[in-house]
Formats: sequence, C-alpha cells, structure tokens
Amino acid sequence: MHRRDLLKLTAVAGAAGVLTLDTVTFAHADGPARPGAEESRKVTGRLPVGAPDFVYLPVDVPRGVREIAVSYTYDRPAVPPGTPGNACDIGVFDERGTDLGGAGFRGWSGGARTEFAIAADRATPGYLPGPVRPGTWHVCLGPYTVAPQGLAYEVTVTLRYGAPGTTPRPVYPPQRAKGRGRAWYRGDNHLHSVYSDGLRTPAQIAAAARAAGLDWITTTEHNTTSAHGAWEGLWGADLLILTGEEVTTRNGHVLALGTDPGTFVDWRYRARDNAFGRFARTIRRAGGLVVPAHPHATCVGCNWKFGFGEADAVEVWNGPFTPDDEVAIAEWDNALVAAVRGGGRWLPAMGNSDAHREPQTIGLPQTVVHAEDLSRPALLAAIRAGHSWIAESSAVRLSFEVTGGRGARAGIGERLRVDHDARVTARLEVSGVPAGCTASFVTDQGRLLTAPVPPDGRLEWRTTPSYAAYVRAEVRRPAEGGDPAGVPGPMVAMTNPVFLGRE
Repeated sequence: MHRRDLLKLTAVAGAAGVLTLDTVTFAHADGPARPGAEESRKVTGRLPVGAPDFVYLPVDVPRGVREIAVSYTYDRPAVPPGTPGNACDIGVFDERGTDLGGAGFRGWSGGARTEFAIAADRATPGYLPGPVRPGTWHVCLGPYTVAPQGLAYEVTVTLRYGAPGTTPRPVYPPQRAKGRGRAWYRGDNHLHSVYSDGLRTPAQIAAAARAAGLDWITTTEHNTTSAHGAWEGLWGADLLILTGEEVTTRNGHVLALGTDPGTFVDWRYRARDNAFGRFARTIRRAGGLVVPAHPHATCVGCNWKFGFGEADAVEVWNGPFTPDDEVAIAEWDNALVAAVRGGGRWLPAMGNSDAHREPQTIGLPQTVVHAEDLSRPALLAAIRAGHSWIAESSAVRLSFEVTGGRGARAGIGERLRVDHDARVTARLEVSGVPAGCTASFVTDQGRLLTAPVPPDGRLEWRTTPSYAAYVRAEVRRPAEGGDPAGVPGPMVAMTNPVFLGRE
C-alpha cells in the first residue's frame, strides 16, 4: 500500500522568475526503508496568472532509494476565444542543485509526458539514467501559459527503495562517415523523437532520413541531451548522426547544432536576463554552432528575441514553407544587405524540417552543404562559411556560381574578387523542380530578375559589383491563384549569396 500524504505547500522567496515551494520529506528516523518498499507524497497548489517561469518543488531524498518517479496533472478550464489556456511543463534536477548551467540537470519532458522515472540503470526518455543519490532534488514545473482562472496542479512523488543497479555507459555516434570526399552533402539538422515531444523513435527517424536521401542528421531534442546515446546501430557509412539540442527558452528557440555528445545547454532565462551570450559560448566551446530556429514562428515563446549577434547561422526555412518563413527570409536578407554594405559579418541561412511526427516530412527542407568530407568538423565549418543552399527535397539539384574576366569564379558563400565596374555573369542550373516554377536572382537592391525555369534549367544574368554587392538565387512554385501582385510562391530552393567586388 502507498502512504499518500496530501501536502498544501506555500511559496517561499525565490530568485527572479522562480518560485520555490516547501520541501517534501521522506526521511526515516531509523534509516532508509527496507528494499522493495515504496512511498509517495502528493502535492497540490494553484498558480496565478503572471506566475514565475519556473516553480521548484524540493524533494528530500534519503539513502537507499533505487528509483524516483514523478507524475503530475493540472486543470484545463475553458477560456475566452484568443486567450491562452493552461500549459505546464515538467522536469527534474538532482541533489547537485538548480544553478543555471550547473551539473544538476537530470531531464526534461516539457509537456509531452505526465510522468517519468529515473533509476541508475534506466530512465524515461527525456531523462538521464544514473544513481538516485541522497540530498535535495527539485521537481521543476514550467507554467508556460496560465488561464485567467489560474493553474491548479497536483504532483505525486514516489520513491522506490532497493539496490541501485549499474548505469550503462552511453554509446555516442561517431564523428565522421565514409562519405564521398569533397562533395555536396544533404542534412536535416532539426529533428525530434520520443526523447522530447516527437512521436518517432530514433530508428524510425534514421530510416526516414535514408529514404529522404540525406547524408546526415542532427538530433535536437527540446532542453535535453537524453537522445544523444539513443542511436547505437543506426548510423553507418551512408548516414552520419550529429548530436545537439533545441534550447527552448520563453523568448525563442536556438539550435545547439553539432555539440559534443552529452553537452547540456540551459534554457531557463529570457532576453531581459542577459544570459544568452554565456550559453552561446557554451555551445561553441562544445564544438557546435549557434543557430536561432524559426525566428518568426507564431507559437507562444517561439519568436526569437535575443538578437543575432551571437548566431553562427539562422534557420530561415522551417518545415513546409509558410508566411513566417517568408518573413524570416526577408529579415535575413535585410541583415545581409546591411552587413555587406557595411563590411560586417554576415549570417548564412539554413533550412530544416523540425519534424516531430507523421505526416511531417523528414528532409523538408534540407540544407545542402559543400564540405571537405562527411564529418562533423567539415560540415560545421561549411555551414559557418555559408557554403550551402536549401532544398525542399533530395530530388532538387542546383548549381550556382558567378564568373568574371580572366577565369575568375566564385561559388555559394564565396567572394568574386573583381573590380567595381567589372562585368560578371551569374549562372544558375537547377533540375528536379516542379513544373511551373520561376527562378530569381536576388541582390542587395532586391529581386532583379525573375523568369520561368526553362526546360534545360539554366539561367544567366549579367551585372557589376557596383550594381549588385551580392547575388543569390531562389526557385519558387507558382503563387497560389496566380497572384497578380507578383508575390512569389512557396520556396523550392534558395542559395546563400555570392559576394561581388574586392571587398
């Protein structure tokens, strides 16, 4: 029989944006409970509108615990149209504490699960197996949105006693695959599995990636590294698997792309806290790239509010092409103009599927990268340099370059170093695109040439560096309804720019 004590906990002072509740205790006066025993405590409470981002429930874990299990529920009252209802995430930190960026993180499932368990030899997906050591653990509630009536919650913590078991050593994917030497490689770098809020298993994702013609993928679960060791037996000479995280803050999401396996990047801050730079440096120290994801997505908390000063690239196309992708591309292009005319740093564009479940398509879109080989260092270096373009599928093939006199030529992400008034030619060749598509050459002055994709897929355009500081290519489907205003249709493929002029 479980012994359930109903506890009414009151709030005590916490840090800004944090509420810490009274401690739940399981301690025994005569030492730990007998092996095989278990006991539970139930906690209820109500959070008002404007509740802190994170509410911590301390749990005093005694010696001899084999497994800690947590379940929770919260109410979902009816709300007026257009008003957010209740949504509450959950995770846990162990006895090492809840310090921002500290070692105490043991798992996060967001709102994808109503219960989880952690033991030395196993853990619920989203959580990290390991010993349940004595000390104060913290269940973390994240009231994402709160209804006008408030959010009533109930948390049940169960401790199971016994021998701890052995923690398996994680097996991480290798850093390189056979590949084709210096070549173009296709990747999808924003994917979710059952280890966060996705419904596909790693095996299903790997199979779908191969079917989509991808050479590599990156696992990017929301706020957890628990999937990093879940790919054993799924990589091969034909598929490289990189590790990462989608750092999901209340002010936007960022991909920690290609970080060292096991690297945890904290997410418990907003733009006003001036903490993002610290964690961008964490990503780069771990060998990864900082890539703001879907910066103009419409979901609550998805819009990117941290600026792009710390970014290495930006995800401008996320999943099937939608109006928020159009806005992201326009913003990226505006920043590109400012950078190239001011001699500043420019951000390469990326595209990823952000696929969670069927019928969302892995590889729609995909980033096609020109890298020295199929390895983590080579791919990340090529992405950082902008030697890449984005396609809606592996059926789309594209080449794009600009040439000048005396054999000068430059490809995607490169600079054609010719005189200010030199005549140069931009050449696009594309295949595998749907019928009726148009191709455009886009410069810092805007879209200067748009024409139907000819049967042979080849287009040329001539300009000078004085007229166009850069040129990039787009291929679009027809606008729905043949839009008379000339608004371009959904994207099929787009490139990073080729820069023109000596500097």
